[in-house]
Amino acid sequence: MIRSLYTAATGMIAQQTQIDVTSNNIANVNTIGYKKQRAEFADLFYQVTEYAGLSSSDTTISPTGIEVGLGSRPTAVTKQFTQGNFKETGNQLDMAITGSGFFQIELPDGSVAYTRNGAFKRDGSGQIVNSDGYKLIPEITIPEDAVDIAIGNDGTVTVLQAGSTEPTQIGKIELANFINPAGLHSLGDNNYINTVASGDPILGTPGLDGLGQIKHKFLEMSNVQLVEEMTDLITGQRAYEANSKAITTSDEMLQTVNQLKR
Repeated sequence: MIRSLYTAATGMIAQQTQIDVTSNNIANVNTIGYKKQRAEFADLFYQVTEYAGLSSSDTTISPTGIEVGLGSRPTAVTKQFTQGNFKETGNQLDMAITGSGFFQIELPDGSVAYTRNGAFKRDGSGQIVNSDGYKLIPEITIPEDAVDIAIGNDGTVTVLQAGSTEPTQIGKIELANFINPAGLHSLGDNNYINTVASGDPILGTPGLDGLGQIKHKFLEMSNVQLVEEMTDLITGQRAYEANSKAITTSDEMLQTVNQLKR
């Protein structure tokens, strides 16, 4: 009977993880480039009272055994890199990736991070940076006299300078991809770094070798589907309540046992 108390407790912990993950998805429903997470679970090991296949007589065997499970546990929280919806902004440095790939940015310590957030800006020196001021890699500097900026599907960046009728190419955006994007480590701020699980970055030109193309003046929004998240939130809440009820029931049964002597 005590076993059921601990078993139900593991279920409550698991459902709390489910609700935490779902709440984070809902909180980021409008975050540019956010990729939703999915909590995954597995059952714990089993206490075996009788193994299946044991002899029940001289000529028969037991078709089933007696195995009592001891609950569940979280095994992974996986990011799902499905495509989010696109939003046209008209901003000259907004970009979205249609397909696989990540933009590369340089962190303050000199290391490289990867992001799907294409809301870029121009800093005081004309360099293309993200909202935190981290430079886009490869570095691209917009001339002061640029009156128009164009970014091709292949990442080619051209500008039209004042007094000129011909555009000038000033750089080319390079994307990174990974064998296992779900293995990337999240830094927050929509930034990731590679790990042993994700593999090393595979660099290339947008639109080639499996990389997505770049859509200029668009942003990729979150891939969170609010209806799905609300459904998961409700089922997680009900499962949490059911596990708590199992604990209450086990407690009442223990109380009944304690009162047998009266």
